[in-house]
Parts: sequence; structure tokens; C-alpha cells
Amino acid sequence: MDIPKTLASESERVLRTAMLSQPHVADLVRLVERMRKTKGPDYKIPDFDPLDGGDSAEVLFLLEAPGPKAVTSGFVSRNNPDETAKNFFLLNAEAGVDRSRTITWNAVPWYIGSDTKIRPANREDVREADAWLQELLEGLRELRVVMFVGKKALYAEDVVRACRPDVEMMTMPHPSPMFINRASGNRERVLAALQQLSRRMTASDA
Repeated sequence: MDIPKTLASESERVLRTAMLSQPHVADLVRLVERMRKTKGPDYKIPDFDPLDGGDSAEVLFLLEAPGPKAVTSGFVSRNNPDETAKNFFLLNAEAGVDRSRTITWNAVPWYIGSDTKIRPANREDVREADAWLQELLEGLRELRVVMFVGKKALYAEDVVRACRPDVEMMTMPHPSPMFINRASGNRERVLAALQQLSRRMTASDA
């Protein structure tokens, strides 16, 4: 079942790992494998979620960096067992965004921080990952929109603009509980951005 927090289950993580053999994520799996080989074992790099659209995705959600739950589950996923992923799942569903047409990734694809706490990404972190993001963008042949999720993801804006001037760039607030719960209208701000994206996707089908 595609519901929030399913990757808390070991059996679901095993199933999701088996799905990495599917054709739509084969190139993405190889990209992550090259990252891991190049960066070494100190860099914890989760996989793309095979429940998303893979290399035929039309929308790239670009976040900041993977959190501890993504490292534990092994996936950058809206099904991770944390409140940010839950908010992201529910708000996308409410906005009518078809996840099979999207892919989710991070401007910094490896975990940054200590064993107990992630730290915010800085420009140097994002610059270290620029070449990998460029390779990803070049491989997403159907890409139409990059949605930057949160302010730190915008550090990658120049790379996206240079590599894929053909795609539209959009922004949305980060759906973390810290933001969502800070003010009564914040959830609506995130939802409004996703609803705008949903309308763009619908218009592209016409």
C-alpha cells in the first residue's frame, strides 16, 4: 500500500530494494552506485524510490539533503517514517500530483551531519555534488519542471539553469514540521505550490 511511513517496515524495505531491478530505475541505480564508489564508505547515499517515476519523470523534486530516516530506510522517499515525509506524501496527494510522473532527490545526495543530528547544507556542500546533479538532469529525458523544496535547495539553481535551460523552475517551502507548525497558514502555502504544479502538469497533457 502506498501510504505514509511504510518504509518503517523491514518487509517493505526488502520489497522496495527488490524493485530497484526494474527498468525505469536501472540508470538511476547505476548513478548511485557510481556515487558510492567515488565518494567512499563514509558517504551515506540512499537510493531513488522505485515507486516514483524513475528516468521518465517529468518533475524533479529537489530537496536539501537526506535525513537520518532516509539513511536507515535506504531510500529518498515520501514513504520514510518521519513527519516531513508524511507531510510531503499527504500534501502531494491532496494537490493531485501523480507521483509516478515525479522523482525526488537532494541537492546534496549524501547524509551530512553527525551520528545524532543532521546539519544544514551550505553552498560548499552543494557545489561538491554539482557534477552528480548535472548527470542526473542530463539523464531525465522527459523532465519539464524542477521544484526546489526549501531555500537550501536553491543553491543548485545555477546548475539546473545551465544544464537544463529547457525546464521550468518552481519553488515551494520545505514541508518539515518545523515550518508547517510554525504558523497557521504555512501548510496552505506548501499546498498552494503543489496545486500550482498539479495544474502545470495537467496543462501539459492538453
